[in-house]
Amino acid sequence: MDENPGLSDQYRMASPWPLFIALGIPIAEIGILFDLAALSVGGLLLLCGSIAGMAKEAGYAKTPWRALAVCSVLLFAFGGLLLYADTVSTAEGIRFVARGYAVIAAGGLLLLGSVVGTTFVQKSSPA
Repeated sequence: MDENPGLSDQYRMASPWPLFIALGIPIAEIGILFDLAALSVGGLLLLCGSIAGMAKEAGYAKTPWRALAVCSVLLFAFGGLLLYADTVSTAEGIRFVARGYAVIAAGGLLLLGSVVGTTFVQKSSPA
């Protein structure tokens, strides 16, 4: 009796990244929308880390570190846009400062992870 009927080496393994991307998007959105800094940062880290992992797994990148750096630059730009929007829309009473700082903090953590990963991780090998 076969332990795994119907499975062989010719079939492609399932990727875990779509699940984490599907979780990262709403967690980040809820955190940014309701001004919850921990959810914003955590959701953005989950989303961007999953995007970098998926790029490496698909063969678009040799390592995930540059993809993390690109995501951090995009988050810095988005956080700066939120901070700029706060200075423009102060008359209406809408506050974006904490949201912008949370997005910038997530970008900083991603950039730090990218630098540390590039510096200390020499070559990734499958387990």
